[in-house]
Amino acid sequence: MSHLYPLAFTGREALDGVDHAARSKADAQRLCTLDGHHIKGLETEWLTLEPSEISELDPKAAAGFSAGFVQRYENAQGATVLAITYWNIAPIEQPSETPPEVQAQSADEPAEQDHTDDLYFRQGRTKPRRRKKPDPNQMDLFRKPDA
Repeated sequence: MSHLYPLAFTGREALDGVDHAARSKADAQRLCTLDGHHIKGLETEWLTLEPSEISELDPKAAAGFSAGFVQRYENAQGATVLAITYWNIAPIEQPSETPPEVQAQSADEPAEQDHTDDLYFRQGRTKPRRRKKPDPNQMDLFRKPDA
């Protein structure tokens, strides 16, 4: 069974609503780009609840239990711990314009060549086939006619 994981910035926000939820990273990314965000990844946040928070967060967590993205545990002291799995999102950073001084420096300096191809692919990755010489005692059944 695949679970729906909500899109949120934090685990507490994931408990607030499952309006935007996705099963796969591709679905999550599709939902995210509409709002101008991108997916950082699938994260699990562990929330240790205080006794005062249990009454507030229990109804919210109940919806998460049925969807499968919230699990309830107890720690050694007997406090309730919620494991909330959600798609962590972040705003898309707009590339800042580089100052003209940096552009002038990069234009003066030649680009450093990448030598990784030379190191790793100088020779082929497979060994050349070596043909065995035919045994002189073996009879040739398919001899070409002498012309």
